[in-house]
Amino acid sequence: MSTTTLDADIAAAPLQAEPEAEREVVPAPAPAAAVAAPAAAAAAPARRPRAPSRERTFGTKVAGQPAFVLHSYPYKETSLIIDLFTRDFGRVALIAKGAKRPHSQLRGVLQTFQPLSSSWVGKSELRTLTDAEWVGGMLPLEKTALLCGFYLNELLVKLLARDDAHPRLFDHYVATLNQLAHNEPAPIVLRKFERALLKETGVAADLTRCIETRRAVQADVVYVVDPERGPRPERAADAWPRVAGKTLLDMESEDYQDAATQAQSKQLMRFLLAHHLGGAPLNTRQILIDLMQL
Repeated sequence: MSTTTLDADIAAAPLQAEPEAEREVVPAPAPAAAVAAPAAAAAAPARRPRAPSRERTFGTKVAGQPAFVLHSYPYKETSLIIDLFTRDFGRVALIAKGAKRPHSQLRGVLQTFQPLSSSWVGKSELRTLTDAEWVGGMLPLEKTALLCGFYLNELLVKLLARDDAHPRLFDHYVATLNQLAHNEPAPIVLRKFERALLKETGVAADLTRCIETRRAVQADVVYVVDPERGPRPERAADAWPRVAGKTLLDMESEDYQDAATQAQSKQLMRFLLAHHLGGAPLNTRQILIDLMQL
């Protein structure tokens, strides 16, 4: 739990008279005048400016921030630590004090996939939630759409750094939840979000240019995609997923109508995400694979 740093007032120490002043017949000046004198000011220790720190960049108070709960877990007996995805601050970790109490106003509000207006205070990486209100206006996720929503949340928790704002990705997340709630084809919706997530985090390679020829990807050529660099023509010894140039071009233009594009993009995104996750498993992904091969 963070504590707010209060700047202490610095009281000026009593100034001693200079040796020359002691030999003067004129009485020593009043303390106020002494403080104002240039020589006395030089004698007092200068107040050094505070060096900027990461802690101070977090701010102390935020109100009315659009947010969604990504994950929460118990903290002590009556509280929760929640992972929020916010529009202007990215992922933030907050303590929701008393949220587990039976009559807490937060108890029914801090639910996943519900648009919230959130407020918090604090400077450290773990801040304190002061208010959360349900905004409404979105259909609930059900059945397969609900599992897909948990998959999105797991991706965000594992791939987004804290306190790194991604307003465009936030808007894409809202649009994706709405698409899932309206029963749009889940495989297509998920592929678009996965690609947007990699682009927003700066790790998505350009799928339209071959890294070996430096030319545009050809629709009738088969490629593999280097996760760090981009596509190149396939080789016999390649163990990476083989993808038609048409699929790469379709993915870049978000056109997933072709059945081959859907199948190949699924394998490619699974491979790319595994690389950028460093081998960390996606629990919800495995559930989805078992249920419907998304």
